Amino acid sequence: MHLGIDSSTQSLSGVVVDVASGSIVAEMSVNFGADLPEYGSPNGFLPGGADGEVHADPRLWLAALDRMLSGLGDLVDLSRIRAVSGSGQQHGSVYVDGTFAERLEALEPEADLVAQLAGSLSRATSPIWMDTSTGTQCREIAAAMCGNAEVGKRSGSGAIERFTGPQIRKFWQQDPDGYQRTSRVHLVSSFLCSVLAGKHAPIDFGDGAGMNLMNLAARQWDHGLVDATAPQLMVKLPELAAAGSPVGAIAEYFVVKYGFSPDCQVGVFTGDNPASLVGMGATTPGQVVISLGTSDTFFAGMDAAHTDPRGFGHVFGNPGGGYMCLVCFRNGSLAREALRDQYHLDWSAFERSSLAHTEAGNQGNRMLPFFGPEITPRLDIQQPVRRGSEAFERGEEPLLQVRGLLEGQFLNMKHHTDWIGIKVDRILLTGGASRNDGIAQIVADVFGAPVERLAIANSAALGAAILAAVTDGHAMEPLQSMFCQPAADSRIDPTPGVNYGEALADYVSLLEEYRSSQG
Repeated sequence: MHLGIDSSTQSLSGVVVDVASGSIVAEMSVNFGADLPEYGSPNGFLPGGADGEVHADPRLWLAALDRMLSGLGDLVDLSRIRAVSGSGQQHGSVYVDGTFAERLEALEPEADLVAQLAGSLSRATSPIWMDTSTGTQCREIAAAMCGNAEVGKRSGSGAIERFTGPQIRKFWQQDPDGYQRTSRVHLVSSFLCSVLAGKHAPIDFGDGAGMNLMNLAARQWDHGLVDATAPQLMVKLPELAAAGSPVGAIAEYFVVKYGFSPDCQVGVFTGDNPASLVGMGATTPGQVVISLGTSDTFFAGMDAAHTDPRGFGHVFGNPGGGYMCLVCFRNGSLAREALRDQYHLDWSAFERSSLAHTEAGNQGNRMLPFFGPEITPRLDIQQPVRRGSEAFERGEEPLLQVRGLLEGQFLNMKHHTDWIGIKVDRILLTGGASRNDGIAQIVADVFGAPVERLAIANSAALGAAILAAVTDGHAMEPLQSMFCQPAADSRIDPTPGVNYGEALADYVSLLEEYRSSQG
């Protein structure tokens, strides 16, 4: 059997798969707020950060690992686990001093991880992906590299506030003594992997690309980017390696305390987005994942390392080989819920039966579907922009407004992912709104590709379990065929005869008109 561990924003989960039977045999999750309230993080991070700062307590992740493995051991014989791999929320960073490696080697099963490792933290808190406090540092890094376009060309993304490099630079500027004490800067993924392996673990190419520090094409730390970020940073960064490659045998602490076999191998962890790509079975180009959550996310495998010329998308390493892209749209369910509430609707207005009262293309009525600032494209906007009939522009006719919003969201998504240059063969839809057949139908029609929903609750943890099996010598694609199956009767095909080419051109025209009007 093989164990995948996922440390997300709000919880730490474990999934055990049995390759012989092709089944998930055990799952265990620890909710940070509900199960570990002593760390004062009801939503997985420390509340009250000033000026866009969002940090988490790294001790929380250690406590959760102990708690999760204790509960998992009640469900399954952990001595049968042949390999462990995992994923962590991307961009989060953990700072440790020179005693960390020594403490890992000396772990005693009679005490917990927090008691033995907290003293090696050179920075008490960890900035995570929600942090937006490093705008100044992003501009400084971009200026040192002769522009943000060069940062993106090298690293796969322009200098981004939540990315690790700008966060490291801010730490060096604000706490030079703490930075000097730091021996190693880990990501959440490599930090937890190091704990399990009992020694410093590498950062994988997928998670490493979310730092503004790795040269995407060379898959090595980029000396120019590293030097532009902070002094002596190169010696503080772990090695880079492929996700799922072996780090070594699991630490004795876990053998004695939880009953793991001493032969159990630990594989290099990755970030949650690359792990989800694995867990959704979408590592090969042509398979696209659209996650419909608070924000909507589009990610897919790529053959070559080319970047978004508009500067909105991100490119990471793909655990299945090659590269992957990720584009995030802030106005996802935020906008769908805002429109629903504005018109006093319920979710049935977004279903097929309601959308059948309007036509594909919405009779030429177009909407820029943003109820607040958007990041793809970057617009400081507070409400939707409408163009069409007088009634539509006045905000009347709720069903036209619903279709206008949904078509606008996915036309915007299609427009801002055209740079990837892949033919979309299949769309894998996930997230809360993916269960709505009306929304799924519009996705299928706009992209002209069939939509399927997978029967997977935690794709990142499943992807991590598949990576654990890869660590143990199994091939990835057969495992994905085994575990990443669509839910029964979940497929939705594009509507025959529907083509959104003209609607897309209209949408782009409206977007450009709005930009011009804003100067």
